[in-house]
Amino acid sequence: MTNTNKSEYKRKYAMAKHHAWAGSVLLAILGAIRWFTDDTEWYQKDIIFILAGVLIIIYILIALVFTYQFRSGLATEETNVRKISSNQKDQTMVNSINLSPKELEKIEKKKEKAESKRLKKLAKSQQKKEKESS
Repeated sequence: MTNTNKSEYKRKYAMAKHHAWAGSVLLAILGAIRWFTDDTEWYQKDIIFILAGVLIIIYILIALVFTYQFRSGLATEETNVRKISSNQKDQTMVNSINLSPKELEKIEKKKEKAESKRLKKLAKSQQKKEKESS
């Protein structure tokens, strides 16, 4: 399992755990409402409370199943993201993509051409500064 899958599992585990706790709180609130409305003479309330209680219990059980399913997300370690220079980034991109030697050669030529252009511009700007200063 890759690290991205594990971090995704960790996020899903946290969400499933949240829903399991929310379901238990809803069940407690339902019990409190049932206790407060015990004195009323409304006979159909028992059916409604039983139905709501069963639905909330099913909700809690589903959340617990997902919590069990995504428990492998707990084993993930936090990874520090570090800044990578552009050369390293280009190199890792080239290494991650399997290119033919001919394509790699083209990429290298383009890099060299861009670098030579940059150096020419730098030299030209330095010559301008020297002319302006004299």
